[in-house]
Amino acid sequence: MNLKQRAYQLKTDVPAIFIALQKKETPILAKALALLTIIYALSPIDLIPDFIPVFGYLDDVILLPLFISLTIKLIPVEIFEQCQQEAQSLTRKDLKRWYFALPILIIWLVTLYVLVQLFNYFYN
Repeated sequence: MNLKQRAYQLKTDVPAIFIALQKKETPILAKALALLTIIYALSPIDLIPDFIPVFGYLDDVILLPLFISLTIKLIPVEIFEQCQQEAQSLTRKDLKRWYFALPILIIWLVTLYVLVQLFNYFYN
């Protein structure tokens, strides 16, 4: 499979993973890894910051496909195939829903709260 085919496959695999998160048949470990993958993909915080030449984007190029493929391996084949079919029928509007960003918003709010508490602790 060439790079263009892999990129196209990711465009359907990522929404399929999100759909699999919502299914009760999906194992807990797969859901946890899927959630971690989605959070990492949407998070502005990277393992290696993007401003570092070459290496900044290297973690995204390696880690995200690795997380995605591991998640897919943990989801039973028949469930994932069903999720892929559902993902292909999604419209562009379906993929732009605000609640996709909810886990990141929660992480940022918790981080902000902790920083404010630390600031208050040290400066009051």
